[in-house]
Amino acid sequence: MANENTILNELARVKDSVAKALESAKRQGATSAEVSMSKQTGLCVSTRLREVETVEFNHDGALGISVYCGNRKGSSSTSDLSETAIESAVSAAISIAKHTSEDPYNGLADAELMVVNPPDLDLFHPGSLDPQFAIEQALAAEDAALSYSEEITNSDGASYNSHQGLRVYGNSHGLLEGYPSTRHSLSCVTIGQRNDEMERDYDYTVSRYVDRLNSATSVGEGAAKNTIARLGAQKLNTMTTPVVISSQLAAGFIGHLVSAIGGGSLYRKASFLLDRKGEQIFPKWMTIEEKPHLPGYLASTPFDHEGLATKDRTIIDQGVLATYLITSYAGRKLGMTPTGHAGGTHTWMVNHTVEDQAQLLKKMGTGLLVTDLMGSSVNIITGDYSRGAAGFWVENGIIQYPVHEITIAGNLNDLYKNIVAIAADVDCRMSTLCGSILLEEMKVAGN
Repeated sequence: MANENTILNELARVKDSVAKALESAKRQGATSAEVSMSKQTGLCVSTRLREVETVEFNHDGALGISVYCGNRKGSSSTSDLSETAIESAVSAAISIAKHTSEDPYNGLADAELMVVNPPDLDLFHPGSLDPQFAIEQALAAEDAALSYSEEITNSDGASYNSHQGLRVYGNSHGLLEGYPSTRHSLSCVTIGQRNDEMERDYDYTVSRYVDRLNSATSVGEGAAKNTIARLGAQKLNTMTTPVVISSQLAAGFIGHLVSAIGGGSLYRKASFLLDRKGEQIFPKWMTIEEKPHLPGYLASTPFDHEGLATKDRTIIDQGVLATYLITSYAGRKLGMTPTGHAGGTHTWMVNHTVEDQAQLLKKMGTGLLVTDLMGSSVNIITGDYSRGAAGFWVENGIIQYPVHEITIAGNLNDLYKNIVAIAADVDCRMSTLCGSILLEEMKVAGN
């Protein structure tokens, strides 16, 4: 209760500071203004080879102020919440605005789109900020990993993080809202060796609730298992073959869609999905729903960074692109209504067609299971996709051996449309909840 009272008191204090900044902006002649603050307090502990390496406490956050003088915009920030500092920051923002060029697309989002009575999404579940507890968790994970097998010969460390914070947003439409949230995580990275070969892998757990984190033992053993599975990796010959993208990577693979349908890419004409709304870009059986209000989820939020209400939305409807992701600025440039995506997306849920990865591999028969991607060569303008990869070669639906030092390539226009199936093995650590993906084929460059 003490933790809850503390955060509520801090939330009230920050709201008061935001209100003062808005009042100051009006008094100093701004046409309109918006003010936001994200504040975070937390603990981070890291260990390596069963020794404590770092114990860090952090307490940070700054008040961000944007003012509009007609169509001119100026911004400033301050971490000092005294009235004098707020007045000074507002003055600086107004001075900047007066010296910038006019942009007819500048300004707040329309008042009728602002959130009203935002829901409580159960995002605040504080944990212990006791460094001893954090140290014990990190050491336990690392100890489980190093004890798992003689082939685990080294560690890149374990880390425990616990953070609690708040976000407040207000603007001159009269909106002033905020909410607290928490995030806790535990990770472990190990190095394995077999003969002269060495491999590295990791495991982690993350949640808004401390008691929903996986145990330290399971995280450490998971890191060790993942590392050992990579030992004995072989190279592949260059070929074209079916590919399964594992659930840990599926969110990132689908995430290229986010960049392609974002307003910034569209008004710059820098997207392979420009003017494609209403077209089929995925298989007809595939749907992506956005659910911003799921209680306790990592990507849940009651309003976006412009104060717009978030709401359930269909992104892909039976394979068809149903919406773009539009901020108020992009909306004015494109003649579209903002969709509440300033700051990003909010819990995407992708439907599935088979129950688990094993069924997906059986459906694939022979091909490549990708479990790691390296580098990034994804051209959102053309859709060209090429990334370094590692994973496992599969025959008759059964994993045969690990593979590495390969590159997978294709074009997202083709890859998205030629998704064969998706499993239900969703990785809940991601904001896009998508299971492993079977692609009809990709180019694999090897020997």
